[in-house]
Amino acid sequence: MRYSILFAAVLTALALTGCERATVVTPAPPVAVVTVPGPAGPAGATGATGAQAEKGATGDTGATGNTGATGYTGNTGATGNTGATGYTGATGNTGATGNTGATGAEGVEGERGKSGATVVVVPASK
Repeated sequence: MRYSILFAAVLTALALTGCERATVVTPAPPVAVVTVPGPAGPAGATGATGAQAEKGATGDTGATGNTGATGYTGNTGATGNTGATGYTGATGNTGATGNTGATGAEGVEGERGKSGATVVVVPASK
């Protein structure tokens, strides 16, 4: 059945193409008259304001943000003041007295004095 419909369609197409068609001449359409618009008129009145819209539903809470970066280490503090002078220590004990030294050797006997000589003493200059 499928082939018979196809065969009938092909046969109809061949039969119609063999016919001679008459040439149809259509008359030209009439020329339309175009009217040129004049100057623009005044602007129209402003339209009425629209009705206020209803408030929408509140949105969901946003996700929690990330933790911030760790801050920088602070600068080293200033050097402290110099401490006060300490107390003077106590005076030490007096040392023990040393032993007495040995007696020196006896000296030689000096020359006998001369008589009649004058000794002049000159004071030191300033």
